[in-house]
Amino acid sequence: MGGTKDSSLLPFGEAFAEAGLDVLLFDYRGFGESGGEPRQDAWPPLHREDLRAALEFARGLEGVDPSRIVLWGWSWGCSHCIYVATESPDGIAAMITVGPAVDGLATMRHLGTQIGPGALARLTAAAARDVIARARDLAPVMMPMVGPPGSFAALTTEESESGYTAIAGSTWRNEVTARVALGEWTNRAVGRADRIRCPILIQGGETDSIAPVESARKLAWEAKGFSELREYVGGHFDFLGGLAEQVLEDQLHFLRRHFAGDRAGAAVRSGG
Repeated sequence: MGGTKDSSLLPFGEAFAEAGLDVLLFDYRGFGESGGEPRQDAWPPLHREDLRAALEFARGLEGVDPSRIVLWGWSWGCSHCIYVATESPDGIAAMITVGPAVDGLATMRHLGTQIGPGALARLTAAAARDVIARARDLAPVMMPMVGPPGSFAALTTEESESGYTAIAGSTWRNEVTARVALGEWTNRAVGRADRIRCPILIQGGETDSIAPVESARKLAWEAKGFSELREYVGGHFDFLGGLAEQVLEDQLHFLRRHFAGDRAGAAVRSGG
């Protein structure tokens, strides 16, 4: 939704590079070190365009086998990986999905049980105002990305503010366009899981307050024959924090088994 590549993703990229992979780490347009206006505009179709562009760039890098590309995503980024992978005419060699937020309806229901229907209604109303403002060529309606429980922000579960700020890098901003809520309501990447034709590692958190572990399980079931599901005792931000060492070890094990020493190009992208 608004993560930047300096928000606890670099250690993953470095570990993959040390294991012999080429790594491409990038910011979405309008976020971090990338250009683009308006800033902080978290909108899935734009993020997917950026991922497709990164994918094509990776395939053209010297020494990278274009048929051996791995997509890596965290949170919302997992949904973008699935959309792009299932649409790519050249195919994807494998995917790694961390804390996958791939079922928008399940995510919003999960959030609603924690923040209440009134808070969800306020988020949806802000999203509608933002969409109307865009249609009238007005400035976007903004909201904080995270805030404490009871506040007005995109994410206000118990782990949201402390978790996100703990992993945030220097370019991360606690701000996002309000239509992000509409983007989540319409996120149905899990509905494309039966089109996945490459190995996919799915890492779910049993106490994840944002992406329910049931979504990870559903993704694994729908992608059966290609999926490997691993569950951890932890929340949404623990994957990039306290659980990072174990999560990374399992990712490297997955890659070694499926690539058996071959050199692959991994388009490692920011998510969240």
